[in-house]
Amino acid sequence: AVAVVTGAARGLGRVEALELARQGARVVVNDLGVAADGSGRDEGPAHAVCDEIKAMGGEAVPHFGDVADWNDSRALIKKAVDTFGDLNILVNNAGFCRDRMIFNMSEEEFDSVIRVHLKGHFCTMRFASEYWRERAKQAGGALYARIINTSSEAFIFGSPGQPNYAAAKAGGAG
Repeated sequence: AVAVVTGAARGLGRVEALELARQGARVVVNDLGVAADGSGRDEGPAHAVCDEIKAMGGEAVPHFGDVADWNDSRALIKKAVDTFGDLNILVNNAGFCRDRMIFNMSEEEFDSVIRVHLKGHFCTMRFASEYWRERAKQAGGALYARIINTSSEAFIFGSPGQPNYAAAKAGGAG
């Protein structure tokens, strides 16, 4: 199997990428390497996860594109197909928080979290589903294709310090 995991350099995404590799998947480790608040950029953590996967006998390549960017998402799916010959699993995990009560939240704090958690899920799913649709037509039937969108109970309970995150996670669940 070939998997793409977004936000795969740290936290839950890292664990997901390592477990998929342990199960035999070849993994594209997507991560911008931003801080918890979305600032900065560091390619080192994604390389480190790829090195961990290779050390356990697996196959992995990094990808540093922005999942909420149309062209970067297209390139991410293309990288999986070009590198490993297929795509079977898409794990949407990329994201960051900019927590603030709604009466203190700026437009940028709202928009940036919605962008990565909601649009970022949409963009990757859009290009993965296009690929799978074409493959199904060629194969004349069903494929092994899975999408896993990381969500949070914040969308159920309406976390008061996370109106941006809660809204984005509700959208992702939809």
